Amino acid sequence: MCGIVGWIQQNPEKRNKEEILDQMAVTLRHRGPDDYQKWVEGPAALGHQRLIVVDPSGGKQPMVRRTNHEHYILCYNGELYNTDEIRTTLRSKGWNFSSHSDTEVVLVSYMEWGEDCVNHFNGIFAFSIWEKKKERLFIARDRLGVKPLFYSPQSNGLLYASEMKAILAHPDVEPVVTSEGIQEILALGPSRTPGHGIFRGVHELRAGHRATWEKGKLSIERYWNVESKPHQDSFEQTVEKVRELFIDASERQLVSDVRLGTFLSGGVDSSAITAVAAEQYKREGEGPLQTFSIDYKDQEKYFKKNAFQPDRDETYINMVRDQHKTEHTVMEADTSDLVTRLKRAVELRDLPGMADVDSSLLWFCENIKSYVTVALSGECADEIFGGYPWFYRKEDQERKGFPWIRSLDERKSLIRDEWNEKIDIEAYMLKRYQETIDETPLLDGETEAAKKHKHMSYLNMNWFMQTLLERKDRMSMGASLEVRVPFSDHRIVEYAYNIPWDMKHFGDQEKGLLRQALKGVLPDEVLFRKKNPYPKTFHPDYTKAVCSWMEEILTDQKAPLFELFDRERIRELNESKGNSIDTPWFGQLMTGPQLIAHLCQINHWLETYKVRFV
Repeated sequence: MCGIVGWIQQNPEKRNKEEILDQMAVTLRHRGPDDYQKWVEGPAALGHQRLIVVDPSGGKQPMVRRTNHEHYILCYNGELYNTDEIRTTLRSKGWNFSSHSDTEVVLVSYMEWGEDCVNHFNGIFAFSIWEKKKERLFIARDRLGVKPLFYSPQSNGLLYASEMKAILAHPDVEPVVTSEGIQEILALGPSRTPGHGIFRGVHELRAGHRATWEKGKLSIERYWNVESKPHQDSFEQTVEKVRELFIDASERQLVSDVRLGTFLSGGVDSSAITAVAAEQYKREGEGPLQTFSIDYKDQEKYFKKNAFQPDRDETYINMVRDQHKTEHTVMEADTSDLVTRLKRAVELRDLPGMADVDSSLLWFCENIKSYVTVALSGECADEIFGGYPWFYRKEDQERKGFPWIRSLDERKSLIRDEWNEKIDIEAYMLKRYQETIDETPLLDGETEAAKKHKHMSYLNMNWFMQTLLERKDRMSMGASLEVRVPFSDHRIVEYAYNIPWDMKHFGDQEKGLLRQALKGVLPDEVLFRKKNPYPKTFHPDYTKAVCSWMEEILTDQKAPLFELFDRERIRELNESKGNSIDTPWFGQLMTGPQLIAHLCQINHWLETYKVRFV
């Protein structure tokens, strides 16, 4: 993967454009440590930080190609999984290729099909193409938003980049947050509204969208969304179709010119990907597949069963490892590994995040990187096939707003009274929720139950899944590791969207349909185990460490955290070690020490980014 950055400026001022581009690009070096190249001419300055995965010599960027008196300059972050098919089609139309990289295929696809090129792609991507003579910029993002892309319109041009930090590095952009951005943090954090960049003037190009900038005008349009259609396949046909799509998506994503492995948690999703990958490795005689799992020091001593985490993963990991004879590595994180990366995790997200749920993944990816450069992971299956409790639990379905934000009362109780008087975080959250409900594709005449399920699926796809994909991208790229997510294949998502809930929940079990589709791929003990989320630490030393960090913040009279939160209420929370609030702040895992760490992360964000409220 890579990091891209661009600055289009009409009527260029007398300033060192290359130097400014360089200072923007260097903030993305973690995304592409292998090479940095730029293209600066006329109104355009384009930069590319490269992580080499395919075709080291042929995939250099920015990539320039000329035809019909026009120069096309591409900066691309991503991976196409149907490169060969598209290349074959383009050759039949008379195009030639000088490399085997997907980069060149993306560029030639635009030259042939224009902005409709994205409809031909199966992959994860964010890219820009500058047409020199026309002085036109095209930018696009993959259908599910696996790869990030942000932009900031300027009075005489446009800035864009893979991460917000690169835009903030431009001298014309200030780290200002308006009341709307504050409500994003307080009402929705660590999620955010799709398209919202929190900082004033900074926006996200939403998943499945493309944009064109020409003659000072930016035009944005959606090129993809799920469609509501009658599901006419029988249960048996549906099982077979899901199995076929999943195996094809997983096999496509094994293409790499560098070492590749898989995350293996012992859950259904990562285990299934591992099984498919291991079998393909055997067929192609590539030797054992490398697999990786994370655990925590003294976890066996401090682990506490609960409704969300009913058991530990070790037994199930070993079953998959033994069945497929993978070369497995267990990485055990210490408390200090998690705590020392809490600040870095914020800097990679450019926003306060999910506490040790983020920092542990960052540590994990850093360690995996010493073995492989590419890894496959099981994200997106729960959102697509209904794996979370809120898909079926009555109390979650009847709750107002997003079912993974159950903490509105707790949020209000910690915010300073003057902010509660100025803003209504519940109304803001419900407004954003309703916008997504109103946008949900539905069929005329659908039953209320079918509508309700599609609303939940669409909410998860556009919100919860986006939050986890953002986490996976930033933490993995923070370690210069490319992580692919086969369940985000748009063909799976399109098909699954219209599958009735009684099929998805077959056997009254979360992801029941998916489990049926994977019969024979995994041992039954793994296939039918109860869902277990990403593992978190239960070590008391972690609680002690984050409480100590918060104590330092509490004693700092200038700590910016208390511009938003009430100091004494936070002190009470800290003295209780987080136990005074037992409702997860977000999702299922952010309770107690994770909440305290999240608040510490907010303070670090405000301090490090020198955030100003207006």
